Amino acid sequence: MSGRFVPYAATPGRALVQVVADISVLLWVVLWYYVAKAVHAALSAIAQVGANVQNGANGISSNLNGAGDSAGNIPLAGDTLAKPLNAAAGAAQEIAGAGQGLDEKATLLAILLALAVSVPPILALVLPWLLLRLRFARRAGATIALARSEGGENLLALRALANRPMPKLLGVSADPLEGWRTGDQEVVKRLAALELRSAGLK
Repeated sequence: MSGRFVPYAATPGRALVQVVADISVLLWVVLWYYVAKAVHAALSAIAQVGANVQNGANGISSNLNGAGDSAGNIPLAGDTLAKPLNAAAGAAQEIAGAGQGLDEKATLLAILLALAVSVPPILALVLPWLLLRLRFARRAGATIALARSEGGENLLALRALANRPMPKLLGVSADPLEGWRTGDQEVVKRLAALELRSAGLK
C-alpha cells in the first residue's frame, strides 16, 4: 500500500471487519431507499387520483361548453338552454382545478415524506461510518508515510511506547523502554511492528 490514504487494513481480520461494515452500510442505504420508494409510490397514487379528476373534469367541461355553444344557436330558446350548460361547464372546470391542486400537493408531499422517512436513518449510520473510515484511512496513510521516512522505525517504536497497552509492550520485551533507549534493533523493530499492527498495517 502507498500514498497517504489507505482505505482498508492490511491485516486480514481487521480488513474483513471493514468489508462487512461497508456491505452492511450499503445494505442499510438500499433498505431505506426501498422504504422511501414505497412511501413515494403510496402517495403518488393519491396524486394520480387528482390527475385523473383533473383530466375527467376538463373533458366534461369541454363537452359542456361545446353543448352550450351549440344550444346558443337555437332560435329563441338558445340563451335559455346555453346558460345552465355553461354554468355546469364552469363547475366542472372548478373540479378540474381542485384535481390539479390535489395532484400537485400529493406529488410534493410524496417527495417530502419519502425524504423525511429515509434520510435520517441513512445519515444516522452513514455519517459515523464515514468518519470512522476516513479516520482509519488517514491514520494508516500517515503511519505508512512515517514508517518510510528516515528514522521512521524509531518514531513508530516511540509511538508504541506512548500509546500501546502495557501488556502488549511487555510482550515485546521485559523492559521495552530501555531497549528503545539503548537502540536495541530487535526491540525497536518489534515495537514499530506493534504500532503498525495497531493501525491495521503490516
